[in-house]
Amino acid sequence: MSDLVTSGEVVLIASPRNDNFVVMSENEYNRLEKAHRNVAHVAKTDKSLRELAEGKVVSFTVDELEAMENMSAEETQALIAQARERQRE
Repeated sequence: MSDLVTSGEVVLIASPRNDNFVVMSENEYNRLEKAHRNVAHVAKTDKSLRELAEGKVVSFTVDELEAMENMSAEETQALIAQARERQRE
């Protein structure tokens, strides 16, 4: 079996209860994991682009972002609300 896996073959081990297992090389597993992460990243990017096109964004100045580093959650939410109001004007 080790020759099959190192050659890039994927081995399916079937069980009677359909609790099957797949054996593959670590390189193949890593490739699949990377592809899965890329799909998730592309989906997040697409969502962000849709929100941008719909105007569902809040922009901040560099000073505001730096100030947020030291703010509580409540203070940050208040600043976000102010920024949304500013963008509506």
